[in-house]
Amino acid sequence: MVFTLPSRLAPLALQNKKVLYHLLFRSSAETLLEVARDPRHLGAEIGFFSVLHTWSQKLTAHPHVHCVVPAGGLSLDPTRWIRSRDNYFLPKKVLAEIFRGKFVNALKEAFQNGQLHFHGDLRLLAQPKIFAAWLRPLYRQDWVVYLKRPFGGPTYVVHYLGRYTHRVAISNHRLVSFTDGQVTFRWRDSAHHNQQKLLSLSLDEFLRRFLLHILPKGFVRIRNFGFLANRKRAKLLPLCFHLLGATQQPQAGPHASGIKELPQTRHCPKCGGPMRVIQRFTAAELQLRSPPMVTSAA
Repeated sequence: MVFTLPSRLAPLALQNKKVLYHLLFRSSAETLLEVARDPRHLGAEIGFFSVLHTWSQKLTAHPHVHCVVPAGGLSLDPTRWIRSRDNYFLPKKVLAEIFRGKFVNALKEAFQNGQLHFHGDLRLLAQPKIFAAWLRPLYRQDWVVYLKRPFGGPTYVVHYLGRYTHRVAISNHRLVSFTDGQVTFRWRDSAHHNQQKLLSLSLDEFLRRFLLHILPKGFVRIRNFGFLANRKRAKLLPLCFHLLGATQQPQAGPHASGIKELPQTRHCPKCGGPMRVIQRFTAAELQLRSPPMVTSAA
């Protein structure tokens, strides 16, 4: 599931990253939990984790959260597991309307509490009447909530999101070349059947777009909710497995992710401390990272 902020809010989000990205997490999570608890829809306590992304394929500002949600949840007793229908989880239109209402109301409250800052072209929004008028169109437009079963199954979608949990905006394999001050990279055009295309930007513009997505220091971009929330999962997660009839439960601990530590066989030439390989580059990737050669006329 994906909850996306309208493009109208992107400039405000860039000037108030910590506040608006927190509201995005909170509003989307409250929406999911509320609609799922409603007996008209699922009538269950669900659990999920959310991952914040702030970029589009072209590296422009596009704040949204990906939510990975099991297809069902605990009954409100909680004595049984309630499974959703195979072709239906929660009503998309209801989710979008509630998400819109929760986020805009929270944004109003943040303004009234003096939590928002306005600079440059947004300076006039610091005036209450102008801010209220600027918010009004947000109520009239449709907000985007996307939900669908993962095409490649649960493992694929977790692997997909895992690529971005410790990276920002673009991965190395999408970079094609750096020539004559132009950075060329691949992007996927979702409007044309996810066709792969190339985009060239000046170095300054490429760096400007990349830096839009640096998060405030200490900001947590992966959060857990419902029965996966930190204060609940120790008690409720074993109950979920029991009600599902699972024969084997995942072991909690430092190696629960299944990632094996690499042997620390190398040492820093300066301090003598242990070193680990965290990423490998091809010759072409190293060339992209090398500074341009400077030559002087004879």
